[in-house]
Amino acid sequence: MTTRFTRSMSDEAFLDHVADRLAALPGVEAVTLGGSRAQGTHTADSDWDTAVYYRGPSFDPAALRAIGWEGEVSGIGEWGGGVFNGGAWLTVDGRRVDVHYRDLDVVEREVEEAEEGRFRWEPLMFHLAGIPSYLVVAELAVNQVLRGELPRPAYPEALRRTAPGVWLGRARMTLGYARDNNAPRAQHTEVAGALATAAMEGAHAVLAARGEWVTNEKRLLERAGLRDIDAILVSLAAAGPVDRERLLRALDEAERLIVTGVTAGA
Repeated sequence: MTTRFTRSMSDEAFLDHVADRLAALPGVEAVTLGGSRAQGTHTADSDWDTAVYYRGPSFDPAALRAIGWEGEVSGIGEWGGGVFNGGAWLTVDGRRVDVHYRDLDVVEREVEEAEEGRFRWEPLMFHLAGIPSYLVVAELAVNQVLRGELPRPAYPEALRRTAPGVWLGRARMTLGYARDNNAPRAQHTEVAGALATAAMEGAHAVLAARGEWVTNEKRLLERAGLRDIDAILVSLAAAGPVDRERLLRALDEAERLIVTGVTAGA
């Protein structure tokens, strides 16, 4: 049986309700709204992406679970233990609500690292290219603070100098591996995967060169001007044999497109 939810509150009243409940959790110092709703690109059915900011061991997800909202609440560290260290997928008043856990000790350290031009790469589900550790700094810059106080950092010049080269290097290595190992075997699926991954890595490089924050991959290719990667992938599905030369041309074309985008953004 499918459960049907109805909405009883206006969006404004709903957001106040959620923010108040989250802010009242033990250890929570601030609550933010992120994603498309914070950036004004949402639709009526978009999720509500929120985050709770706490310090060290002061926050216990059990308190969030005890509110009784329907859904799944993870423990701290269950999403990999990196900067994206856990959260919840909930349904509140008929709306989908995501809650992300943000440890202020971690966030403040990543702000300092980003200001020095340093960051780490981390894998994360649903992100083809993974994420940079400065994603939590980007959230401070673009998300809407609902309760409490948080800094709003500008894009560090040091990060703008270092990050494009790191991301471009990853994109080139991804394409290079496919060029040396998958294309010679006419492995269409592996090459297509490499193209998609390298496109996202290249898009990170483009936006870093522009000094623009990235918080997810949903509109990353559009923002970076790399949507033409689609045409390269479509060309692989065209009629005719998928041979080594055809795959190599696709990889070379993708690399040229990515490098041009990064150069233009620098």
